[in-house]
Amino acid sequence: MDLIDTHVHLDDEAFAGDLEAVLARATAAGVTTLAAIGTDLDSCRRVIALAERYREVRAVLGIHPHAAGETSPAQVGNLQAWFGHPAVVALGETGLDYYRDDAPRDQQAALFRAHLALADETRLPVVIHCRDAYPEVLTILEDFPRVTCIFHAFSSSLEIAHECIARGHYLALGGPLTFPNARRPVEVARAAPVDRLLLETDAPYLSPHPFRGRRNEPARVRLVAERLAEVRGEPLETVAARTTANARCVFALDPVEIRA
Repeated sequence: MDLIDTHVHLDDEAFAGDLEAVLARATAAGVTTLAAIGTDLDSCRRVIALAERYREVRAVLGIHPHAAGETSPAQVGNLQAWFGHPAVVALGETGLDYYRDDAPRDQQAALFRAHLALADETRLPVVIHCRDAYPEVLTILEDFPRVTCIFHAFSSSLEIAHECIARGHYLALGGPLTFPNARRPVEVARAAPVDRLLLETDAPYLSPHPFRGRRNEPARVRLVAERLAEVRGEPLETVAARTTANARCVFALDPVEIRA
């Protein structure tokens, strides 16, 4: 089994005490690649360091919308210093969060646009954080038609899912797909084209059933894959192969050696 966790916060303090064991469990579960997400400049430095230490880790660099109130859009340009690094595969996570509203919305939009402009210049994909702001995100994306996006933890309707896919973007599904009361994620998982779906954990957050409420980790992306296969009525091996191929395509990943 070859699985890719397209969204994990490996630099989070939750993994400080046992990261080696976490990565070993991921390997045992068939996870060959992990996209470690940066959320500010310090976090980006940490995920680059992790990518240099562990060959299965790739780096996604960005400034989270929660930090928009204390971050100038010009600071996004500081990410360019890492663009020559072979482990860097995308920008993000960036976007709009109208659920928590931790930063003024106009400042979130300005920071988001700065990421998209940089992605348009570099041809890197963008990992999008979006909560209660899908219409606004899609409106902004109209100004950047060449940018390919991964909608992290996609949580909107099937109609919005089809709109995202029609524009050439990808939807990443994680732990919420496995929750017993899941409705929207199941609808999307069942009806969306499989060639536009990705798997993620968002670890240490959003642990899947039956581990909901506990620390999440990359090995549990297999539980998401199993639920996706169940919902679609397809073999697990087929879903794993297709979502992994999608991730390799969008992140332009080379084949990864599996640790002995």
